[in-house]
Amino acid sequence: MGATEGASREKARREHGGTKKMSTFRVNSNLMAMNALRNLGATNNQFSSSVTKLSTGLRINSGADDPAGLQISEGFRSQIGGLSAALRNNQDAINFAKTAEGALNEVSQLLRDARALAIANGNDATLSASQKQANQNQLQSILNSIDRIASTTQFGQKKLLDGSAGVQAAVVNKARLESASVGGTWAAATGNISVTANDTVTANVTVAATKATVSGNQAVVAGNAMGVDGKLTINGITFQTTASMTAQQLVDAINAKSSDTGVQVDITGGNLVFTSTSFGTGSNSIQITNDTAGLGFTAAGTRTLGSGTAGANAQATFTLAGVAGSVTSTLTADALDGKTFRDAAGNVFKLTDAGATTVASTANIAAITAGAASFQVGANAGQRVVMSLANSNSTALGMVNLDITSASGADSALSLIDNAINTVSSKRGDMGNFMRNILESNVRTLGIAKENITATESSIRDTDVAEEMTMYTKLQILQQSGLAVLAQANQAPQAVLSLLRG
Repeated sequence: MGATEGASREKARREHGGTKKMSTFRVNSNLMAMNALRNLGATNNQFSSSVTKLSTGLRINSGADDPAGLQISEGFRSQIGGLSAALRNNQDAINFAKTAEGALNEVSQLLRDARALAIANGNDATLSASQKQANQNQLQSILNSIDRIASTTQFGQKKLLDGSAGVQAAVVNKARLESASVGGTWAAATGNISVTANDTVTANVTVAATKATVSGNQAVVAGNAMGVDGKLTINGITFQTTASMTAQQLVDAINAKSSDTGVQVDITGGNLVFTSTSFGTGSNSIQITNDTAGLGFTAAGTRTLGSGTAGANAQATFTLAGVAGSVTSTLTADALDGKTFRDAAGNVFKLTDAGATTVASTANIAAITAGAASFQVGANAGQRVVMSLANSNSTALGMVNLDITSASGADSALSLIDNAINTVSSKRGDMGNFMRNILESNVRTLGIAKENITATESSIRDTDVAEEMTMYTKLQILQQSGLAVLAQANQAPQAVLSLLRG
């Protein structure tokens, strides 16, 4: 019987694949629960990432998602932003040009009316002198309207047809010129003329700028004591002195307050020399009062270098080198600083201290770029285009001294008006070419570039929602099953209680 039972067991062992390892029951270390928890944690992380991708629509939400992809897509994003700004710039440029072209369209209409008046006044046989004068008055009104349009047409704060659009002045000699601002006209001896071409500016300082100066007459030595007690008042600021204070200590005390007094002092030639901190006249006066003899002066009293004589203003001539002689302006610097020059046309040149205080002629002190309004129309540096916008007033169009009260005058006026019509038509044609063949073409090109770069960036950065939803569903199921398995694994140690109860 025993042998038979042993054989049966051996047969059963072979049929079931050998002897199985017995399960181990532990309470302190639930390995099944730990395994389930680890896998559930990984699933939760992936599930959270999937939710983020679906909620943002982005495959890359941080550098950890795809470091290389993030770097590449950020480059594309910056390019897309630049293209968007460039498209707006192009549209602004189109509107800018349309504004100018619309104003010139009105000028064209006025010129046609002016031509009709000249033709009408050529008919001596039928018109009386008063009728011709009426037409002459109407012609003058037309010229005034053209001048008004040229001087007032604006895009925002930018004037378009007065010659100032695009006129730029760049400082070339920084040692002598601090800044320059040039508009569309230049004040010459013969009157204001239009700046219509690139040019350079020559400055010739004929009278150097100076500063107000008051010199003491009491000999002093920097290291020696002043020897007297008293008060020294400079432009309303009082300095208390003592007999033991040295001359250098007094100088240091005064210079420490120079921002309040507008005066600096030094010891020159054995005397105290008080100098204004600014050039010119105006408010740069010096008033010094000492109540005791020996405080820089041999006697007590007040010394005043008033605003009318507080320093000479520099004088200089500024010349457009390209047409020297006809456009030279002789200017006196502003009274308040002695080194800023303004002409009747509103152009401003501010010399440096060295430039204003030295009598000298300096060629090519500034460079002028005229008649070229610049537009940034690309997404990268240097991608600019320019459009010429010269002065379009009646003088710039050549319509000066028009007199149609006689037949000969009407003929001369007719020739000038025809030239003006051709000039305006040419300008309008150039603007149309600029809008159609440059700006509008560029808008189309930028639009295509933006579309394709956006598509490339999207393929790197954006989420494929269908694919991500598949992953989301999978992870959701794994999360739920993982929670269920973890619950079961946590129940496993309770089986040990049955052993304890037994």
